[in-house]
Amino acid sequence: MKPKPIPTSQPCHSFACAIQDCLTKNSYQEERCRDQIIALYKCCDLFYQENGRDARTPSCPRPDLLKLKLQQYGLM
Repeated sequence: MKPKPIPTSQPCHSFACAIQDCLTKNSYQEERCRDQIIALYKCCDLFYQENGRDARTPSCPRPDLLKLKLQQYGLM
């Protein structure tokens, strides 16, 4: 599932909120929210591709950490 760019002042915010909702509904069992986490990371990857590595948004980890997370999830 490829995330769509979000025209907002806080890119990827809705994906971060979806993770919080999922964690709350699933007693904070991260493995049950894998799809939401991956969707956020994909959104953040797209955000950095479009805006550069120096861009920032509160919903995304910094590019170096995002790269590590994408590798851990087998997405790179």
